[in-house]
Amino acid sequence: MLDSTTENSAELPLFPLRTVLFPGGRMGLRIFERRYLDLVRDTMRSQSSFGIVWMPEGGKEVLSPGDKQATLALMGTEARIADWDQLPDGLLGIVVEGGRRFQIGRAQLADTGLYIGDVEWLPEQADLPLPPRSEELHDLLLQLGEHPHVQRLGMTLDIDEAGALAYRLAQLLPLPEEQAYQLLSINDPLQRLDTLHELLDGLAS
Repeated sequence: MLDSTTENSAELPLFPLRTVLFPGGRMGLRIFERRYLDLVRDTMRSQSSFGIVWMPEGGKEVLSPGDKQATLALMGTEARIADWDQLPDGLLGIVVEGGRRFQIGRAQLADTGLYIGDVEWLPEQADLPLPPRSEELHDLLLQLGEHPHVQRLGMTLDIDEAGALAYRLAQLLPLPEEQAYQLLSINDPLQRLDTLHELLDGLAS
């Protein structure tokens, strides 16, 4: 099933992961289950999108009989396929790029084995210029961009806005997933950047 979108809501296939996708961020995925191979095929044919949702530790990837809803985070990110290739092990590899954030109103398991979510798009506050105190974080992002793995993702790293800088760094840094999800839920761009700074200070101490 493909996304059926109105101005403020959509019906999206959902891809549960134990990680968080951020708007503007990119991540590589290895696809091997039939339901997700079909999802990728249909998405590429129709040039549509699907949703990536964090599945907290202990969450169920497949609903059991009698379960009413998957154990998924309430918020997720729209994903579009930016690149794909066959990996050395023969599996399909894709690179997805994060789009709009959404909130799940209802999720259910379809006959295809995919979760289908009724989602509402979350409004985004206008981003703000980088404050002077963000120079260290900006330099850190550029350093990360020199890594071959990051270069292969093709992610835009020439960032001059506070909220976007926080999103890119959160995508690339090995933050605990609970903290990554916390950043995804923050609407205010400067607050998002300040929170990331505090999280990194906590990890360094």
